[in-house]
Amino acid sequence: MSVMVARKKVVRKWEKLPGRNTFCCDGRIMMARQKGIFYLTLFLILGTCALFFAFECRYLAVQLSPAIPVFAAVLFLFAMATLLRTSFSDPGVIPRALPDEAAFIEMEIEATNGTVPQGQRPPPRIKNFQINNQIVKLKYCYTCKIFRPPRASHCSICDNCVERFDHHCPWVGNCVGKRNYRYFYLFILSLSLLTIYIFTFDIVYVALKSLKIGFLNTLKETPGTVLEVLICFFTLWSVVGLTGFHTFLVALNQTTNEDIKGSWTGKNRVQNPYSHGNMVKNCCEVLCGPLPPSVLDRRGILQQEENAAQEETCTRGPSAQEPTAAQGPGGQAEESSTQQDGSLPHQSPRAIPEQR
Repeated sequence: MSVMVARKKVVRKWEKLPGRNTFCCDGRIMMARQKGIFYLTLFLILGTCALFFAFECRYLAVQLSPAIPVFAAVLFLFAMATLLRTSFSDPGVIPRALPDEAAFIEMEIEATNGTVPQGQRPPPRIKNFQINNQIVKLKYCYTCKIFRPPRASHCSICDNCVERFDHHCPWVGNCVGKRNYRYFYLFILSLSLLTIYIFTFDIVYVALKSLKIGFLNTLKETPGTVLEVLICFFTLWSVVGLTGFHTFLVALNQTTNEDIKGSWTGKNRVQNPYSHGNMVKNCCEVLCGPLPPSVLDRRGILQQEENAAQEETCTRGPSAQEPTAAQGPGGQAEESSTQQDGSLPHQSPRAIPEQR
């Protein structure tokens, strides 16, 4: 007997989200698709720190202080924690409009702008919004079908609108926005301190060893230290420079995207409506303000019904089918079917229940 059973397949919302993101751990981890440079970042940090802990730390702890490897371990763990928090989190992606919402917005725009003659360029889709007595323009996103909130922008790499979009950073493998900017800043700050720390004590290690066996012999015996010094030297300028640049942006309550576009320093000399005019207040808002929850609901459940044909042979009970006993020649009942499920003779075994 062939029975059609309606099964409900549990589908998480992250599986149907548009954009060019990848998800892991059932939607708990959200990253960009291009993760090659992120793996390079992990390799450089882990490799450099592994060499430092394996070769220099033991010698420095004995010769100078045991606090040297302890402080290095604290910096390393903090840098890795903030890196993973930046890379694996939702930067503040704004959901796209549903088809009904997009149709309603398009209808409003057409009613406002009127019918555009063929061959003419339609007017820009912009709404004016006032913040701190300052007019801010909200631009329409043709991909997400929404008017982007203030300071939001569409990332062409991840194909998402991100709230308070700062930039897309391939080194962390994710966009940097409202929900992970503070962790990105703490990452580059701690990485700068860690790089300076390792570079300094590598020089100290070479100097101490050179006093005993000479400079050239030290270089020959410690190739790992030489490699660490080279990596730290070339990394130092970029990481420390990036940290200084973002410290400047945090003090002004400004994003990289706004700085590149010259949003508040253009020809009109429009003042930044988000700045409090005080560096301490700006830093507190950017780094210590409340963190908004994600609006994607990545692990929410979508129900999808699938019809599956299951073919099973059901043994019918006596009450629902033919009589199970026939009169034999001696007038005694002869059992014509065997109960295989242990049910009583007057109870018929139920077919596969239909799930709803």
